[in-house]
Amino acid sequence: MKWFRRRKAEDVTPSYLPNAEEAAQRFWERWFELVPVVSAALGDGEPHRVEDELRDLVSAMHPDLMFSLEQGHMAMYALVITGQEDPRLRPYTDAWIKAAPPADMVWEFHDSVPPVPDPTEVVVNLGEVRMRLGDYRVVAQVDGDVVDVAVYHPALAELTDQQRQAMTFLPLDVTLGERLAGERLRRVETAQLEPQGTISLLELRSLVRELAGVSDA
Repeated sequence: MKWFRRRKAEDVTPSYLPNAEEAAQRFWERWFELVPVVSAALGDGEPHRVEDELRDLVSAMHPDLMFSLEQGHMAMYALVITGQEDPRLRPYTDAWIKAAPPADMVWEFHDSVPPVPDPTEVVVNLGEVRMRLGDYRVVAQVDGDVVDVAVYHPALAELTDQQRQAMTFLPLDVTLGERLAGERLRRVETAQLEPQGTISLLELRSLVRELAGVSDA
């Protein structure tokens, strides 16, 4: 899983359309021209060949949107474009997913980070630091219909502050899906030492889905 942000401000000319529907229509028109090139690059295992084109395409909708290319759940590939639950960006992701073509055997589309089938099998490499999500432990405290969590991994202490923040939230998003995490997680903290009474990411998923009335099948 690799997330892409827009280029630095000095490298980007703000040219996005204020009308979300028009921005989405322009995106899909350009996507249909670009998708053979994107599919070929992914098939060759060289996504870097199309990163700049896709970054420009997404930034043209809105420069604060993020995107990722992932393995699909049902299709071969998935394109995810998310505003990370920012209400300013929701009109753009709503219009984008509404105008998206139906999923097929090659491509599927998501407007928020979907949960991965088994997050414990995911390994994230940050330079020389290798973090297996299966080694994460979480303390979860339920308060009504929301949950406060403290997140622990032995390698978090080796990261920079920015990396530590990202690697505190990433396991939660890929475990629950970005939308469910945004709805049901209230306070999220990084634990410096392994707390008592921790649970695994999969146990957290079952807990939060039960709280939300979502099937854990």
